[in-house]
Amino acid sequence: MDARSIIIEPVVTEKTNQLRENNKYVFRVDARVNKLQVMAAISELFSVKPVRCNMANVKGKPKRLRYKKGSSSSWKKAVVTLSPGDTISIFEGA
Repeated sequence: MDARSIIIEPVVTEKTNQLRENNKYVFRVDARVNKLQVMAAISELFSVKPVRCNMANVKGKPKRLRYKKGSSSSWKKAVVTLSPGDTISIFEGA
């Protein structure tokens, strides 16, 4: 699997902004990948050294459109901890 297809997008919320202060970055990843594949993709795409990777399956929330019930899609989240001194430039702002 290609590194660009493993990492789908960064997750930018208030909570993930607080995690960045501890060198932890959050990404939305492909549902079929494991921790080792995510760490390899992060090191290839951003030229940093990941120390740890925690994964979580995020369940979709129930939604409603008029009279029809449904839910948003479930997805997989990866929290990647980098070694001290490493940063990912896409999170640092323009």
